[in-house]
Amino acid sequence: MAACGLLRCLPSNFSAAVPLLTRTTPLSPLRLASKACFQRALTTASRLPAALKFTDKHEWIRVEDGGLGTVGISSFAQEALGDVVYCGLPEVGTQLAQQDEFGALESVKAASELFSPLTGEVVEVNTLLADNPGLVNKSCYKDGWLMKMTIAKPVELDALMDEAAYERYIRSIED
Repeated sequence: MAACGLLRCLPSNFSAAVPLLTRTTPLSPLRLASKACFQRALTTASRLPAALKFTDKHEWIRVEDGGLGTVGISSFAQEALGDVVYCGLPEVGTQLAQQDEFGALESVKAASELFSPLTGEVVEVNTLLADNPGLVNKSCYKDGWLMKMTIAKPVELDALMDEAAYERYIRSIED
């Protein structure tokens, strides 16, 4: 594992890694991780924000400051749908229970219902999607979010998958 980290940082920080490559006595993994080139490689390893939680229906939620949750669909879901041409989203003020249907996405290939990852109230919808539904495909984790909601029952977050568990889930359904 340390070698993988070392190889990842070689192109950007080769001079810092050379002493590690030519060293005759092995370094402990903790000492290796403290080297500057490893710190950079380790902090950029995750592709998604750590706070994302996923449902088995491919929605995600990110808990924001102030206790609100931003909801969207996963990259896997948007790829399966294809080019999104319409987003049907709920009205602000709509009360949702966990797993309630709150809208739909339509694409050139299919239509898919959207389900609430948590219990709460819709406080904002992404109005940019009305004129540009393709944002869901272009930036599903950033600009293509669907709605923001209150989190009435924070304990429900515990039942959702983190990124690693969601990736395992995706692999299991692809097999």
